[in-house]
Amino acid sequence: MRLNITGMILISLALLASSANAALEAGKPTVLITGANRGIGLEFVRQFSERGWNVIATARKPDKAEKLQALAAGDPRIVIEQLDVTDYPRIEALAERYKDQPIDILLNNAGLTPRYSTAFKRVKGVDFDTAMRSYEINALGPLKMSQQFMPHIIASEQKKIIVVSSKGGSFAESPKLPMMYSYRASKSALNMLMYTLSFETVKTGVIVTLISPGQVNTTEDMKGMKLPPGSIEVDESVTKMLAVIDELTMEDNGKFLNYEEGRVVGW
Repeated sequence: MRLNITGMILISLALLASSANAALEAGKPTVLITGANRGIGLEFVRQFSERGWNVIATARKPDKAEKLQALAAGDPRIVIEQLDVTDYPRIEALAERYKDQPIDILLNNAGLTPRYSTAFKRVKGVDFDTAMRSYEINALGPLKMSQQFMPHIIASEQKKIIVVSSKGGSFAESPKLPMMYSYRASKSALNMLMYTLSFETVKTGVIVTLISPGQVNTTEDMKGMKLPPGSIEVDESVTKMLAVIDELTMEDNGKFLNYEEGRVVGW
């Protein structure tokens, strides 16, 4: 009996789902990390891997994520998935693929950060296409991920949604300078969306927490640039964020915390 195209697609999706889930070890906690190909996201993959977790690591272009591929080659519990957080059908398909997989931590890390060469442009230099893309990636992306993977998180033991935000989106603690219009606005929007979500998740025991990673030294993106005072290395930022994440309780639901010692950041 010849299968029709729809049947073939369904079988293909089932095979993909079974192969992805087969790599995840039963009985181990699971984290899904967006933007896992470099910087903070890549370091989260490394440190969760060292802890023995199952890691679903997403990247827009996995074929070019050589460092991520190298980590996955050394740990069968790391599964790499292609994902752009503005591609809603892809997010929905990925959620469906892992529908039977509890996810202890959804770590929304993917983001669009301005280059330092353009960060200090005044209002006449605002690129509105970039501003809209910043909002789609930095604010709506994490909301869509949270929406689609909520059942997976509710089904887990730890039940945590972690969002990498920025003090740049804080009215209280952002630089008192006319800079990074699009980025700062997108992070403020992100903070409000997640704050609003926290009133809903409290009913299901899911903790939604935003974390500022600090001024992180991502030298691979700032070659030739003088690093800002107070910059820290990626491994220090992630190590300290993980210490905060480990200690989260429902008391931290809806809060914006600093990477160091979990201090509350003013909105």
